[in-house]
Amino acid sequence: MAKPLELIPIKDWGLFSEDPKPYVIAGPCSAETEEQVLETARGLRAFGINVYRAGIWKPRTHPGNFEGIGTDGLAWLQKVKKETGMAVCTEVANAKHIFDCIKYGLDMVWIGARTTANPFLMQEIADALKGTDIPVLVKNPVNPDIDLWIGALERLNLAGVKKLGVIHRGFSTAEKQEYRNAPGWQIAIELRSRYPELPFFADPSHMGGSRAYLKEISQKSMDLGIEGLMIESHCNPDVALSDAKQQLKPCDLQTLLESLRIREKESAAAEYQKQIDHLRAQIDIIDENLIYTLKSRMEISKKIGEYKKQNNVAILQTARWESLLAKAIESGAKAGLSEKFITDVFNAIHEASVEAQNNILKED
Repeated sequence: MAKPLELIPIKDWGLFSEDPKPYVIAGPCSAETEEQVLETARGLRAFGINVYRAGIWKPRTHPGNFEGIGTDGLAWLQKVKKETGMAVCTEVANAKHIFDCIKYGLDMVWIGARTTANPFLMQEIADALKGTDIPVLVKNPVNPDIDLWIGALERLNLAGVKKLGVIHRGFSTAEKQEYRNAPGWQIAIELRSRYPELPFFADPSHMGGSRAYLKEISQKSMDLGIEGLMIESHCNPDVALSDAKQQLKPCDLQTLLESLRIREKESAAAEYQKQIDHLRAQIDIIDENLIYTLKSRMEISKKIGEYKKQNNVAILQTARWESLLAKAIESGAKAGLSEKFITDVFNAIHEASVEAQNNILKED
């Protein structure tokens, strides 16, 4: 059971002038020059964006790459705020960043994926935020570890941060794929189910890594009921000093946002409620049958484990498992179920069966 978080609703943060659909935070990956920061902000403000982002300190994998303009860039964000009235925010990775952001009057900060994965840094940041009222967004850690993500939120909340939200930017992977980061939507869905009141943003820019994928990822986010987007926008993205391929001109971002179909969280229509309740009742019955079937299967697995123990046979029978999985995938395909879905489900069942049989051997 997830530990409750004490939260202030995003509509009370004072950052968004109304309750938009979706909430949008936009701006360049990096603040590069004062002119670039201001020109981009003007372009975004022209069509209603009121929260501006720009990276000041950039964690780069290799030294020698552009690692951000540093603290000087905070003065440029001050000018954005003064000229346009937009709220401004940036990424922080340590206590000094927090103190600098407070000094320059930033309205919000976010914590990057690398930092979220480090409990020592998260505690340092949480301690630095004590006694402040600044909103904080936390990106998912680089690896798909939901407890690490939740732990970061808990540290901040215990420090008194109640204006708290998350950003889903996908997960690093060594596997070849079309996106820059594996979406791992199931992790986001699980976090949302545990904390439905937690403000939730998606980051299509870092998930996709290319302008070509921004629309489809943004729409997927809306379809899942995610209420906010953080998207990178640059007045001249082709010459950007970092992440040029994933940034949009302000006018192109406006086109993207206007093309999105926003889903409602619920419908009060009587016919909808009638049909959805009927279908959910059917799901409940099927789920009960699934539980009974899984229980029966596990009991047989335990009997197999007892028989293996009596005959001094190893638990894991690789050839048998590979044959079973291949058959399940084939049957699943005929039923219109994806190979990934069947593989994930049967792997979970197999792991539980192996663990049950292993516990039987431990009884010796």
